[in-house]
Amino acid sequence: SGMRVAVVGAGVSGLTATKCCLDEGLEPTCFEQSQDIGGLWRYTEHIEAGRPSLYPSVISNTSKEMSAFSDFPFPEDFPVFLPNALLLDYLRRYAGRFGLGEHIKLGTTVVSIRKHADFASTGRWNVVTEAGGKQTSHVFDAVMVCSGNFSEPSLPLHCFPGIERFRGQHFHSRQYKHPDVFQGKRVLVVGMGNSGVDIAVEASRVAAKVTISTTRGAWLLSRVFEHGYPWDMVLNTRLMSLIKTNLPKPLSQWWIDHKVNQWFNHENYGLQPEKRYFLPVLNDDLPSYILTGRVTIKPGVKEFRESSVVFHACPEEEPVDIVVFCTGYITSFPFLEESVVRVEDKQASLYKYVFPTHLQKPTLAVLGLIKPFGGIMPVAEMQARWVTRVFKGRGANVSPPVSQNAAHTGHILASNQGDLTAKKFGLTFDEVLKTEWLVYLDTLASFIGAKPSVLGLLCTDPWLALSIFFGPCSPYQYRLGGPGRWEGARQAILTQWDRVLKPTRTRVPAGSSSSFPSLLTLVGILLLLAAVIFGF
Repeated sequence: SGMRVAVVGAGVSGLTATKCCLDEGLEPTCFEQSQDIGGLWRYTEHIEAGRPSLYPSVISNTSKEMSAFSDFPFPEDFPVFLPNALLLDYLRRYAGRFGLGEHIKLGTTVVSIRKHADFASTGRWNVVTEAGGKQTSHVFDAVMVCSGNFSEPSLPLHCFPGIERFRGQHFHSRQYKHPDVFQGKRVLVVGMGNSGVDIAVEASRVAAKVTISTTRGAWLLSRVFEHGYPWDMVLNTRLMSLIKTNLPKPLSQWWIDHKVNQWFNHENYGLQPEKRYFLPVLNDDLPSYILTGRVTIKPGVKEFRESSVVFHACPEEEPVDIVVFCTGYITSFPFLEESVVRVEDKQASLYKYVFPTHLQKPTLAVLGLIKPFGGIMPVAEMQARWVTRVFKGRGANVSPPVSQNAAHTGHILASNQGDLTAKKFGLTFDEVLKTEWLVYLDTLASFIGAKPSVLGLLCTDPWLALSIFFGPCSPYQYRLGGPGRWEGARQAILTQWDRVLKPTRTRVPAGSSSSFPSLLTLVGILLLLAAVIFGF
């Protein structure tokens, strides 16, 4: 019989892991502790322990063409950015289309995963699961951990002096569901990630006053980007990636600064990041809310008092009724032994963010941990395509480069730009898990022979080659060739803008122009010429 693979979790990563196993002729069993699939994207009104928690207004940060699984485009009538219910609907369609349901065991918790006695020779694992109060032991040839990292909140109260004498209410963003708790209150949001900004904006519609406290600041991007196109379809292109990675540091820095400050000058809004690494927060409203006085930005918290807070470098205290800590999450694998994935100082030792570096056999992989500046679904899928081929013994490149300085580069062996990643993002686990989306996808794609060749296509299919280079790097590019090639990939790429415009171009005045942003292509060709002339 085929190789038996245990998949932990039936969210985005677990679903695509199960599908990739089937594609490679492996036998997956996917264990999901809750009663339904969808992971993070399945909204529930009550908060369940060990499960991610959404607020009802969550909308995807990445556009549908850049978030799709590479052989399953979103329906054309779906909006460009997806409310959580529609994203869940898409995941259900994906599971239905590829017959994943029969391989998923719902209401089944993975209790422990331990090396089998003969691990050194076979790489097998003992997996203990629990369903309905009854435990079962299984032996699997390989394991894919897809349990995500949004279940265990990080709430370092010891970093906030005086919080114990604060009389108001305080809670972690994981507890947040509806803005009515803020009615007429003075609200402080601590932390400026996507949740923090979302919650501050929602709160400010009903609260008396809203303040965001941020130590580091943040770049802010709107989903609605240049000329109203989705931000990721403009920024995540091969051309842009080339500019970001190949220009001299000061020049690429200047260029990024220029791009992100086009919408508004971050310094004037108190948002300019301390360090200049580029990992923006997405929100369409915050600048106008700052401009209209509904939200105020302050530096980090110095201390709490009974009914107020004092910020660093601000002498006066500010009265506060409710504090929301948007301080992120801890990555943890309660079912694994410490020795399998060592998480030290919030860092895990994972080759390419996937394979634990010190296992004798590459038969356990962690998927979807990475926080790319781009869609997570294509990344999790690419990881799964690579991992399943490694399990079968024909994936290239899994022996991690053993380097003496591994300890210094934060236990993370990133692609050849590992050091770059370390410098660019500082070294907390959180930071290192954020990586250049396109470079990472290309790296894994090249391991399995699915990376598209722009130059090769230039001769055979020039229009496609130009679309791939100047247009958005949509996931369908990774199905043009190699294992898992999909017949519909070329067509999906050439019609991607039609699917973007379909849900919004719902009123077309007489005599209006064609809908395709051909201007982008024109600008692209001019840039290409410039590149050739200046030997860029």
